[in-house]
Amino acid sequence: MATQTMPQEETGSEASLAGQGLAPTGTVHWNYVAPVLIEHAIRRGEGKLADMGPFVAVTAPHTGRSPNDKFLVKDPESETDVDWGKVNQPITTEHFETLLSDVRTYLDSRDELFVQDLYCGADPKYRLAVRYVSPNAWHMAFVRNMFVRPELAALKEFAPNFTVLHAPEFQAEPAKHGTRTGTFIVLNLAKRMILIGGTRYAGELKKSMFTVMNYYMPKQDVMSMHCSANIGPAGDTALFFGLSGTGKTTLSADPSRALIVDDEQGWAPEGTFNSEGGCYAKVINLSPEAEPDIYRTTQMFGTILENVVLDPATRKVKFEDQSITENTRASYPLPYIPNFVPNGRGGHPKNIIFLTADAFGVLPPVAKLSRDQAMYYFLSGYTAKVAGTERGVTEPQATFSSCFGAVFLVWHPTKYAELLGRLIAEHGSNVWLVNTGWSGGPFGVGKRMKLGLTRAMVHAALDGKLDNIATRTDPVFGLAIPQTVPGVPNDVLDPRGTWSDTSAYDTQAKKLADMFRKNFEKFGSVADSIKAAGPQG
Repeated sequence: MATQTMPQEETGSEASLAGQGLAPTGTVHWNYVAPVLIEHAIRRGEGKLADMGPFVAVTAPHTGRSPNDKFLVKDPESETDVDWGKVNQPITTEHFETLLSDVRTYLDSRDELFVQDLYCGADPKYRLAVRYVSPNAWHMAFVRNMFVRPELAALKEFAPNFTVLHAPEFQAEPAKHGTRTGTFIVLNLAKRMILIGGTRYAGELKKSMFTVMNYYMPKQDVMSMHCSANIGPAGDTALFFGLSGTGKTTLSADPSRALIVDDEQGWAPEGTFNSEGGCYAKVINLSPEAEPDIYRTTQMFGTILENVVLDPATRKVKFEDQSITENTRASYPLPYIPNFVPNGRGGHPKNIIFLTADAFGVLPPVAKLSRDQAMYYFLSGYTAKVAGTERGVTEPQATFSSCFGAVFLVWHPTKYAELLGRLIAEHGSNVWLVNTGWSGGPFGVGKRMKLGLTRAMVHAALDGKLDNIATRTDPVFGLAIPQTVPGVPNDVLDPRGTWSDTSAYDTQAKKLADMFRKNFEKFGSVADSIKAAGPQG
């Protein structure tokens, strides 16, 4: 029988893992706070401390998510709800049960297990109570950063309604377990359970629960969103949608506005609420000048840094070093940001911002969207990869990710878009498209939009300074572009005018417009007014 140690520094909501089908023979550590988890991680050789105290872990060979190794169990309860395909790959109940049995056996045999009881969702009406079990202390420090932490006194009454079993060193056998490789992220919605193994990348622990929320929240008439959010001094809530590299974390971490959430959010009839209790920021080329608040978190004990390179002599982080991966990350609790919203709740958003990093250099830096345009660009979820970021990418490549998070959707994208469209109409939210990408030419010719100018445009939109500004309609994309923005030179606002060769702009704009139309063909069932809200030229 396992030794269930319960020293003063930990609190077990119940001193048993029987509810998770586990009977561990080693020591089980319940709900350690961050300093104790880090002490155990160092003792166990799971990583090292950097200068100023953050914990550094290397997750190679997996330094990002493994979307092709994510599966959903096909069961009668959810089968007709799921948008089956490349994102939601089916796995049989029989294969799941075999894998579950082997994962349980593996975890039961570990010398130590670490348990964290956490909430996914700040609103008690919609949140899930999640029990994480892992043999690694640092991974449990990560989830403790990322999710909502119950008060210690409340843990004795904690009743989990979802379980995540984490076995990062366990390798699946595809022929036996129905997986593609030894790596697996398997969601069973009927059993309210997730199995993760064959990868040390911590992002799987966070994003798999976001996928779960993307299933349950729409069933409760709640819009689940891959977005950040903040609140202004007047109490106005703003949402920031965007794929990786578009500025979602940077622009929402604004000293003049209080941060609600960095990445995952719900929009319920009562208002908005975060799904997490921390931030998971990309830190490649991070600097104290450009992003002071985020940089400050990387100098704090309790922050988890993934796959960064340390100077061997000083243990200082070399943020510019991509030798392990470009996808270097920092995980830290929301309170590490000076200006945050303690209860994780906001009102109905006054403004919604879609962020795109257009490496073709043809989209306007800011434009106001109609409701139909909002649904069109939300379903499109456009950004662009730039040359050099991936092997074989020699020119900008369009990326379309429905709802700005296609890899985390469970229902068909149109379900989320319909929810968003209805909420925008009900609450009169303004929707803006902001291009944080290139101006004056495509990547390699033009220059990326200066962060200071983008901040000025975002502030003008959020402060209502663009509400009554005259606009002109872009002839290709049909977007309403403000003719003036406080603090921004007028010539910046006209993307075509920033190119020295306007005919080259016309060619590039038509090329991107055609890509939009081609991508949107898969949404044949949407209203004609939404289809017509896309590019015109």
